[in-house]
Amino acid sequence: MEHLVCSPMAPTTTEQQLLHAFMQMHRAESEWHKRPLADCTPSELRVLFCIQRGHDTKATDIKVSQISRLLHVTSPAVTQLLKGLEARGLVERHPDATDKRTVNFRLTTRGEAAVQQTRCQFMASIRGLIEHLGEAQSAQLAALLTQTFAYFSERAALANEPYGNEDTGK
Repeated sequence: MEHLVCSPMAPTTTEQQLLHAFMQMHRAESEWHKRPLADCTPSELRVLFCIQRGHDTKATDIKVSQISRLLHVTSPAVTQLLKGLEARGLVERHPDATDKRTVNFRLTTRGEAAVQQTRCQFMASIRGLIEHLGEAQSAQLAALLTQTFAYFSERAALANEPYGNEDTGK
């Protein structure tokens, strides 16, 4: 397990720049999430996109447990989100054909329109960024963000490993 060492020295210029950039991105994300897209919260949009993704894979319905697993959130949390989306006519529930105890969800026409509207808004933002940065810098940014995600994911996985995973020969 990696031990963290915090130096009493002042942060380097690069460390300061990265910290500042991450803080700015966090602020930008917070502001962006304040703007309602399709009159949905970010969590609701993730559920809608998850249901759409299930639809794209030829499945017409998706179970709460599947959404929960895909989004890495609890089933009760998903259920609450689905109740709100259903009340607004964005999703509808259907009993499972093979197990009447199970409820499946699918997008309504309004839900599909909300997903499409949001997808268009996301893509307009991405296209605007590409226009602002240019193709080369946008490709470089995508590669750097992918590497950054991989780095932090690897660190998180290592942090979750139990102590003493070394091969002791026992």
